[in-house]
Amino acid sequence: MTITQLPGTYNIISSNQDENGIAYKGTLELALNVHNRIKAKWLINTNQEQLGIGFFKDNILVINFNYKGDDAMIYKGVVVYKCITKDLLDGFWSEKHGNPLYLGEERCYRVNTQQQELIN
Repeated sequence: MTITQLPGTYNIISSNQDENGIAYKGTLELALNVHNRIKAKWLINTNQEQLGIGFFKDNILVINFNYKGDDAMIYKGVVVYKCITKDLLDGFWSEKHGNPLYLGEERCYRVNTQQQELIN
């Protein structure tokens, strides 16, 4: 796989970094910046935006991310995705202030652009 195959929109199904692993859904948009780094934007449960920048090597995508919490604090973390195919990413993540005993998990499925155009 090459880095140019990653940009696009993905639906995500995930679980949080805690004992209960509470599930959430959202979308992930990946793009390339001028330095050939990955720009990421997550929209979690239709209301929480998270932004990140990362790099890609040997079918592994690593993204440092941050977001503003409901308490107005900035939270930071890192997510690591194994790129199974250009349409499927399987990952895990951790936040700086998350429970160190657990990892969050995230699976990303590329949105088929032809299907999206038909829906819209």
